[in-house]
Amino acid sequence: MNQKLTVISNKQLTNNVYELVLKGDLVNQMHTPGQFIHIQVPRPDLILRRPISLAKIDQLNSTCTIVLRASGQGTQSIVESKIGDMLNVMGPLGNGFPINFLEKNNSAILIGGGIGIPPLLECAKQLNEKGVKCTIVLGFINQSAVFYESEFKQYGEVLIATDDGSYQIYGNVKTIIDNIEQSFNAIYACGPTGLTRMVNAHYKDHPNAYISLEERMACGIGACAGCTVTKINKLSNCKVCSDGPVVKTNEVII
Repeated sequence: MNQKLTVISNKQLTNNVYELVLKGDLVNQMHTPGQFIHIQVPRPDLILRRPISLAKIDQLNSTCTIVLRASGQGTQSIVESKIGDMLNVMGPLGNGFPINFLEKNNSAILIGGGIGIPPLLECAKQLNEKGVKCTIVLGFINQSAVFYESEFKQYGEVLIATDDGSYQIYGNVKTIIDNIEQSFNAIYACGPTGLTRMVNAHYKDHPNAYISLEERMACGIGACAGCTVTKINKLSNCKVCSDGPVVKTNEVII
């Protein structure tokens, strides 16, 4: 579905990371954590939309929250949106994190890095509502890059690693995971390729381990096949926008 959503909040979280809250009837179609929306850049010279994951879904108030890094002309243009501006949005798109199989008192670990962290927030919220015990492992470059720590603490234990050791644990998310002895009923991960590759290998035999893939996208609906990755069996491809972005571990070659 395609609709214009109104920007009702825009704030800077860290140096180049921004949180936008959008309002509109399209939010009523948003249910699954890990899905994304495809935003038309508010510049006529930039044709391709930008895929942005959903960080929060609030159907009661018809709002959704997105977090994006201003890393290029397109995302910079989006984060420069003012309150009251309208953004053309397609969505929700893709397959998100499956959580319906989990039951009260089950356990899950959520693993995120950098700009891959936001979609895990809605996942943690929905897991918490089901009574699932969450362990949340987040990785950042340094202390100044940390965001959403207090938000995640509402839903479970939060462990943070920083590359330079400036906040909490020195190292990356693998440093934490290697020292966790607890087994989990489900694993959910989203982040840069290095992180998803590590989780893909670490939990390759787990029956309920899921990673969210990150690829450049054009159409967002599986028509152009510009975001394909190869499946493990090498017999077919996976379109990240429509078959993903969330897939099981040991399903595709990363």
